[in-house]
Amino acid sequence: MSLHFELVTPARQVRSEEVYMVVVPGTDGEFGVLEGHAPFMSTILDGTIRIYRAAGASPEEIKVQGGFAEVGDKGLTVLAEHVEG
Repeated sequence: MSLHFELVTPARQVRSEEVYMVVVPGTDGEFGVLEGHAPFMSTILDGTIRIYRAAGASPEEIKVQGGFAEVGDKGLTVLAEHVEG
């Protein structure tokens, strides 16, 4: 079971990988996305995206500033205005 996750900025693709779960800082609160999540779109706040490679694993954290997140048939795409690191 895996979720396809892409993290992009206007300048480049930062990530494109298969993961277990991603937690995103949405404007209405944090939300987690697993494989099979219903289609969904949200603006995101400045904050930290947490990427879990496997169930129960410690998350990798990536700081982002603003943007949008979209969950669709192909997985989760985050278009961030800026990614630190």
